[in-house]
Formats: sequence, C-alpha cells, structure tokens
Amino acid sequence: MKRRYILFYGIAAIFFALWADQFSKYMLTANLAAGEHVAFGDYFDLVRVWNTGVSFSMFNNHGEVGRIVLCGLSLAVCAFLLYWMFKEKNIYKIISLGLIVGGAVGNVIDRVRFGAVLDFLDFHIAGYHWPAFNLADSFICIGAFVLIVMEFYHKQKNEEEKK
Repeated sequence: MKRRYILFYGIAAIFFALWADQFSKYMLTANLAAGEHVAFGDYFDLVRVWNTGVSFSMFNNHGEVGRIVLCGLSLAVCAFLLYWMFKEKNIYKIISLGLIVGGAVGNVIDRVRFGAVLDFLDFHIAGYHWPAFNLADSFICIGAFVLIVMEFYHKQKNEEEKK
C-alpha cells in the first residue's frame, strides 16, 4: 500500500476521534443538566462532570496556570506523536497514533473553551467506582494499548527471526 494512503488512515483516525469526542460532549451538554445523571442498569451512568486536572482529576488544583501548562504539554506530546506518525510505516501504529492525537486534541479543545474537560462515562460495580471519563480518554487508551501490543509483537517477532 502506498505511503500516502497509509497516512490517510492516521489522519482519518485523528478526525474521527476528534469528531466523535466533540459530538458526544455536545450531545451530552445539550441533553443533560449539570449534576444530573442517567442510570443504565446497575453498572453504568451518564453524568456531567468537569475535570480541571488530568487523568483521575490529578493536578486539578492549579487554576489557570495548570490549565495552560496541561494544554501546552498535551500539544507538545501531540506534535511528537504526529512526527512519529509521519515517520511510521506500520498502519496499525499509524491509526493508533491518530487515535491518541485526536483524543488529546479533543481534551485540549475542552480546556481552552471551558477551562476543564467534560467527563460523562461513569462505570461502577460491586461498590467499586471508576472515575468518570469521556470518548477522548477512551481513544487515547485504545491507541496506547494497540501501540504497546504492537511493540511486544514486533519485539517477539524480531527475537524469533534472530534464532
């Protein structure tokens, strides 16, 4: 497959992740009031929670300076991942990098527009409660998981070829 077609998939992954994230957040804010939640069975709720920090609300007490630092750091990581994506030849890694970048940019957009990231997916089971998250977080995790799996696969493949 030609290089430009492979890169198309990475760019498409960025726009898909970004669109899905922003659309889901728009729909949630249009249909769910602040503090309201909708239960779907015993294990999942839709909630409307604003996260001013990073994962699991870490570093959420640093105000405007923290928001600017988090946006800058996120964009710097995105720049590195885009550089990697344009150098990469493996289509699965390219798509994974695209998902990560799209998710990260989605969260940066929230930080710039609202000063916080909207989280709304709330899972809980047997008294354990996972912190609320959003689609951008999901795309970042899926992309990172596939990258890790691909690295282990290539490492194992390279070790087998050396034998």
